[in-house]
Amino acid sequence: MPPTASQVPALHVLVYSDDAHTREQVRLAAGRRPAADLPPVEYVECATLPAVLAELEKGGIDVCVLDGEATPAGGMGVARQLKDEVFQAPPVLLLIGRPQDAWLATWSRAEAAVAHPVDPVALADALAGLLRTRLGAGVA
Repeated sequence: MPPTASQVPALHVLVYSDDAHTREQVRLAAGRRPAADLPPVEYVECATLPAVLAELEKGGIDVCVLDGEATPAGGMGVARQLKDEVFQAPPVLLLIGRPQDAWLATWSRAEAAVAHPVDPVALADALAGLLRTRLGAGVA
């Protein structure tokens, strides 16, 4: 019998953006539990690429939410770098500036993309899907 959501330790979501308001929007939109069937989520906020790399080096990150509009290192380039350089990189949810930029999310190898400004329902659904996949892979 699989463990219930309350028996699984908290999941860890890294949120990268140089804009504190964008990081806050992600946290508020997804909340402590993006879906009822998932355990609680703890957020790790990063404002720079070196901070992202340092957190991933520590391990324990289940999903990365990256701001495609971040500067100087945009989330699309960061996503591609993670997929190239981090062993068993966590799934990536990319915040894109416009729906037409979805092809760039594909180029970056992100597993999901949501248009900015953040739509709470779309973000929570996309994040929950990636977290379920991560849990199903037994990596959490």
